[in-house]
Formats: sequence, C-alpha cells, structure tokens
Amino acid sequence: MSAFIQQLPALIGVVIGALGSYLAIVRSDRARFAREQAARWEERRLSVYSDYARALKKSVTLTYRVAAHLGNDPHPHPVSLEEAEPLLAQATDGRDPAGEALIMLGSRDVVERARTWVAVVMEMERFLRSGTVDPDAWQALLERQRAGREGYYTAVREDLALPPGHPARWPSLPRSS
Repeated sequence: MSAFIQQLPALIGVVIGALGSYLAIVRSDRARFAREQAARWEERRLSVYSDYARALKKSVTLTYRVAAHLGNDPHPHPVSLEEAEPLLAQATDGRDPAGEALIMLGSRDVVERARTWVAVVMEMERFLRSGTVDPDAWQALLERQRAGREGYYTAVREDLALPPGHPARWPSLPRSS
C-alpha cells in the first residue's frame, strides 16, 4: 500500500492533466464552432443584403428608362411605360421575396434603411405612372433615391463590420433639351 501512496501524487497529476486537456479541447471546439457559425450567418446576411439591393436596383433602372421616355431623365435607353410595365411587375415580384429574407435576417437598422430606400423607389414608380413630365421633380426624386441607397449600404457595412465604402455618387448625364 505504501507504494500506491507513493504513486498517488503522480496518478492525481495525470488525471488532472487529462481532465485539463479535455476541458481545453472542448472549450476550443466550442469557440471554433461559434466563430464558424457567426461567419456563416455573416455570409448569409451579406447574400441577403446583396440580393435585396440587386432586386431593388432592377426597379430603379427601369424607372430611369421610363423617365427618359417621358423626357425627365437622360438615360440612353428609353422605354415606354407600356413596354416597361411587365418588367416593373417582374422586378416588384422579385423584390418581395428578397425583402422578406431581409426582414428575417437583417439588422433593425438595415431593414429600416431598406424601407426608406424602397419607399422612394415606389414614389418614383408612382411619379412615372402618372405620366408627369417634370425633370426638376424627377431630379429631386433621384437625389432622395440615391441618399436612400447610400444609407442602406452604410447600414449594411456597419452591420457586417466592413470598412466604409464608396458613396456611389456618380456624376449624372446632362439632360438634353
């Protein structure tokens, strides 16, 4: 028995070492899993944010083209409202599922900024459906839409902890008289 007692401190040391090693591995695995899960959710949110912006941009581009047909915008590829109507409906249909995914996965600030942006886009669509010919009013709507888009992208970058990006303020083409 005295030999066992002499070996007991070494045996306790081995047990404590094995237990410590096990706990360190479990903790490391949990931390790695949490990091990987956070990265997957960030990738998914980036995808949802991009899909929503792309869907909304389809509507915006179509409004530019219809506005050019009415004489409100200098877009080089004008299209009549009658020709654009099915495309606008299709863009709206694509925008709705992207918006639902955004509501589900987006941060509150991103969703609020998206709502602000889409509200202006819908106002642009109403402006064109009314057949209004007022280039100055159209330019004011464009500025609000650009500010809405910029706010959306800023909120997305903040949510994903990305560095500040380009404000996407491209020079506008001059209106031909």
